[in-house]
Amino acid sequence: MNNLIKIPEPKLLFGYNQKLEDPRDGLTIFGPLEPLRPYGIISGVISTKQGLEKFKKFLKEIESPIYNRDNTSRPFFPGFNSVFKMEWSPEKIYHINIENSELGKCLYYEDVHDRTYYTVSLFADKIISANKDDHAGINLWVVIVPDEIYEYCRPQSTIKKEQVIIKKSISKSRAKKLIKEPSIWEEDNVAAAPYSYEANFHNQLKARLLKHTLPTQIIRESTLSPQDYLNSLGFVKRDFSKIRGHFAWSISTAAFYKTGGKPWKLADIRKGVCYVGLVFKKDERSSDPRNACCAAQMFLDSGDGFVFKGAVGPWYNTKFGDFHLKPNQAEELIKMAINTYRSTEGSDPTEIFLHAKTKFDEKEWEGFKRGTGVKTNIVGVTIKDHVPLKIYRDNSKFPILRGLAFIDTDQSGYLWTVGFVPRLDTSLASEVPNPLFVEINKGSADIQQVMTDILALTKLNYNACIYADGKPVTLRFADKVGDILTSAPLDKKEAPPLSFKYYI
Repeated sequence: MNNLIKIPEPKLLFGYNQKLEDPRDGLTIFGPLEPLRPYGIISGVISTKQGLEKFKKFLKEIESPIYNRDNTSRPFFPGFNSVFKMEWSPEKIYHINIENSELGKCLYYEDVHDRTYYTVSLFADKIISANKDDHAGINLWVVIVPDEIYEYCRPQSTIKKEQVIIKKSISKSRAKKLIKEPSIWEEDNVAAAPYSYEANFHNQLKARLLKHTLPTQIIRESTLSPQDYLNSLGFVKRDFSKIRGHFAWSISTAAFYKTGGKPWKLADIRKGVCYVGLVFKKDERSSDPRNACCAAQMFLDSGDGFVFKGAVGPWYNTKFGDFHLKPNQAEELIKMAINTYRSTEGSDPTEIFLHAKTKFDEKEWEGFKRGTGVKTNIVGVTIKDHVPLKIYRDNSKFPILRGLAFIDTDQSGYLWTVGFVPRLDTSLASEVPNPLFVEINKGSADIQQVMTDILALTKLNYNACIYADGKPVTLRFADKVGDILTSAPLDKKEAPPLSFKYYI
């Protein structure tokens, strides 16, 4: 075919059924698609006293317009009430205090697994206990993290020898053996327990709260007040002055979505169509290098998103470096998606587009087809972002336009999801834009329609209120969802579908 085309910029639907391209324009002018109840967001906040004061100051700040210094490509934030037609009041807060002394007992273990596990336990246990007490009205838990947690509770992080309070009590290799074959001595099993979890505070906290279905917003203290954190030369370590309005947009929109609001949805999406992105994450704790956790992210035409945790098994091919499900597991996973669609929309989907980073094999695809049955057309789409193809504009200082597509065959082509955006008068790419390679790997569909849908799905990231992403939402969070699912011991049982808001 060899056609170079421009796909029109997808529009979003906001309040009063109005359509615009930029989510910030739509929210500013027409408000969210579905507003929340009038009492607004009531936050449960867990933090130190300093963290609480920084958060309250931030909430006061976003009551008024916030501008991005010398940055015209990012629209200013008009104020929370002006955008969402409700309050996020600093007075409506239930606070759980974290004493510095409590934090000190957790943060200064010699081993990073111990540090992370006990620090997460400090926060998670208090949140879970408060939730059991049923504090009325709390619809979002905000976790304000001191920067020491970010610094010390990540993989490969270390602390200075003079900071160590509790020495390592067990080696990593010994802990892994005890996790597989527990000791008769309970103290040994307790010492090994932290090694069942990933040494990442953010991912581990999200994972351990999943079964309690508690939406959380995790924010570093330095994000709320960067001016308080200076380097040795007296300069701000994390200078956000040029994108301060952007942070207000993103944190506010994410909080609105996590409390049950719907900021926007795709305006011209076809009814009866849903999109499923496959998620695979290797289980690094397993002795079998093939073992991985499988999950799927499903997004409906209504804008709702769900995550399905599938089976844990030998899905990783060590020879080719890709993932494939067995037919039975593929059938079960797609059935979960269809059942959730049916319970949400009242009928079976007419089409399912299955997005993945690798090609589907024949046996795997047979499982997916069995799971969908005859009522639903299923299409397998491979999306890659590392194909070395670039296009330059002649006699222009601007890069190519976002939405440009090169149709190579009736089954494949290249799509530029980043590039110059006339509305912003800037490019979404930091360099010469790279395209996504899109291929209809299984099933039948129109390649231009598939690309149009993918371009639209780059505008469903409620975790960052931006013009568009470089990847469709079906794959945008695949790695992050996988990281969270494998941050805690993997349950062999199928977990019920959970809203996407619990993972971001």
